[in-house]
Formats: sequence, structure tokens, C-alpha cells
Amino acid sequence: MPFLHILFAFSDFLEEANLHLIPCPVKYLTGYDCPGCGFQRSLIALLDGNVQQSVHLYPATIPLIFTFLVSIIANFLLREKSKMLINGLFMLSGSIVVLSYIFKISGLPFY
Repeated sequence: MPFLHILFAFSDFLEEANLHLIPCPVKYLTGYDCPGCGFQRSLIALLDGNVQQSVHLYPATIPLIFTFLVSIIANFLLREKSKMLINGLFMLSGSIVVLSYIFKISGLPFY
């Protein structure tokens, strides 16, 4: 029974989060999407279990989350030895952000 309460509370949280997204100041000022536009909706879709929609909304969400988690863990476990791993993961994630943004502004589908 407590599991169902937690499940319903999480579901309500996701619905509420979807209603209160932080507006993009770049899009507000210029009318154009920034390289981060779509991340919030993508994260909510991922938390809701919809991986395909998450990737469609913002392809870099999963690599960014993976990069941050691995970076935090590697920084504590490996200290200075993790610098090359962390830099590589950030370059890979950054490349995905840039490529998906180029595809977005060109109007071509990313996947």
C-alpha cells in the first residue's frame, strides 16, 4: 500500500512539474530556442519512463545525466586520475548538445 501512495505522489509531482516549467530567457528575449531548450520537458518524460519521447525532445538528456553521475562518482573515487575521463565525457555530451542544436535549427530530425 505505501508503494502506491509513493507512486501516486510521484505521478502528481510530474504533472505539477510539467505545469511549472522555467521559461527560457534566451527564447523570451530573441524568439529563438537556445541549445538547452527542451531539457526540462525531456527530463520529465524520462522520469515518467518515456525514454523515446525524452530522446525526441532533447537528445542530450541521458548523456548529460550519465556524465554528471559518472563525474561525481569518479571525482570521489579516483580524484586526480579521473580528469581525463571526466573531460572526455563532457566533450562527448557537449558534442551531442551542439549537434542536436544544429539539427534543431536546420529543421532536420536528429534521429
